[in-house]
Amino acid sequence: MSAAAVAGRRERTKAANRAAILAAAREVFAELGYGAATVRDVVRRTGLAAGTFYNYFPDKESVLRALVEDNAAVIRARLREARGRATSVEQFVHDGYRTYFEYILEDPATFELMRRNAGTIRELMGEPALGAGVEDLIADLRERIAGGDLADHDAEYMGAAMAGAGVEIAMRMIERDPPDVEGATRFATALFLGGLARLGRA
Repeated sequence: MSAAAVAGRRERTKAANRAAILAAAREVFAELGYGAATVRDVVRRTGLAAGTFYNYFPDKESVLRALVEDNAAVIRARLREARGRATSVEQFVHDGYRTYFEYILEDPATFELMRRNAGTIRELMGEPALGAGVEDLIADLRERIAGGDLADHDAEYMGAAMAGAGVEIAMRMIERDPPDVEGATRFATALFLGGLARLGRA
């Protein structure tokens, strides 16, 4: 076997091991909660050797961060696409919130991970990978302002308000049985658009 083939197989094995650890951690954190879960619980679920875990992650916090960051990368792309298609400010706000709320519910393991570990995940919201999603939103808001679709309010405040409300409403939404995506979207959209209307009258 050539050196290139060996290297390629090694990279595939590394990717598969990392994916196995993340998948196991998602299940364990969802079932036991991040606080109660241990690295041993995660490793046991993978079938890998205990030492293999530490080739990829130094501790369980780094695994949770990787899970949240991977999810954040997916939702960032979907949100930018949804907001980019919008032909009005109302659609911009509505479709952004709906895309976010739907994403949380589409994968049962991710949904349970968020529901079981809401407080811990909130603490990670200042992480650069998650903050990048807010920066994307601020950039999109500035683009709307520049295009004349949106009044010239403070884009940073608007982005912080939209993102913060979205996260907190999502956390409440997933605690309900069944979760109400439509209701959460309607409320968040009305809340934000109502705030913009009031700013316009101020």
